Amino acid sequence: MRGYGSRWPGVLRIVTLALWCCAPLGDTANARAQGTQAGAGAIFPPVVEGRALAFPADTGAHPDFRTEWWYATGWLADDEGGERGFQVTFFRVRTGIGEDNPSRFAPRQLILAHAALADPAEGRLLHAERSARALEPLAGAGTGRTDARIDDWTLKLETGGADGTDRYRTRVRADAFAFDLELAAHSAPILNGRAGYSQKAPDPVNASYYYSRPQLAVTGEIELRGTRRAVRGHAWLDHEWSSELMPAGAQGWDWIGINLHDGGALMAFRMRDAAGQALWAGGTLGVETGEARILTPEEVRFQPARHWRSARTGAEYPIAWQLEIAGRQFELRALMDDQELDSRGSTGAVYWEGAVRLFEHGREVGQGYLEMTGYADRLRM
Repeated sequence: MRGYGSRWPGVLRIVTLALWCCAPLGDTANARAQGTQAGAGAIFPPVVEGRALAFPADTGAHPDFRTEWWYATGWLADDEGGERGFQVTFFRVRTGIGEDNPSRFAPRQLILAHAALADPAEGRLLHAERSARALEPLAGAGTGRTDARIDDWTLKLETGGADGTDRYRTRVRADAFAFDLELAAHSAPILNGRAGYSQKAPDPVNASYYYSRPQLAVTGEIELRGTRRAVRGHAWLDHEWSSELMPAGAQGWDWIGINLHDGGALMAFRMRDAAGQALWAGGTLGVETGEARILTPEEVRFQPARHWRSARTGAEYPIAWQLEIAGRQFELRALMDDQELDSRGSTGAVYWEGAVRLFEHGREVGQGYLEMTGYADRLRM
């Protein structure tokens, strides 16, 4: 661990308890009506259908809710034709701890960050992580507009501009890699689920507010092993916040966010039980015009096709998939096998997060990212 987070060893213990070992919930009806209770009387508001998302205000933090993340992934190409994947994720966690403590050092809000570069020449994912309690100006997540940071790791949105384009800027510096990238959005956010209300289980209490920004145009620079390279490419950004996300019996989830070569976008996920069976599924299929089709659980099927086992953790991941999406048949293939991200120094989770290609009838039709959680241990949120 480097930077501000590394100077607070107690923060890491709080992170693990707060993020992955949430307090037991009350009955579902009460949780839906009044929110989830945890800690010393802290109340986390529920996610309810019908709450309209507003932009740019909802690109910022929602500190009353338990958990929130801004998640950007993409493919980068350099002038020599080399292709790489990148990821940066900022998490905000309301702990329920110190709610009545007036000290600015009370760990009411935690900020965590993961960053990674997927380079086939390296043979494995390069990744880094940070953790800190929210404490301005060193670490925090601003309201009203995306502005997440831990020291010199940042993800910030600038709206409008001379041409009216929204632009995200992310800067990360780790021991083995660094990047400074601009992600330009030339279309409006896509609202997932029912107008941004994304259900995760048959019980609607398990839901999040969720939108995506696919087809972001990327320009910038990466530094790998001390060598700088100008890059360009495409990216996908997700923003999601919730107070109760994981349903009972869920082991983890499988998720894809794919920028389609025809200008469209595909997001699909399934919540998975310990036996590997789907508890719930959903997704969004967007077209270049910005119109989106919301996918029902019956329209999304994930079928593992090839597995890879990590020599470091022993976890086995399906890194090639057959997908059935709204009656269409797709194949998903990883850029490289070893894209496991071990974040036990921050969030406590081990998961697979990697660049993938999407094929239909043997032809590549898109590129994006696949996330698989709960294969090493059950994910707790």
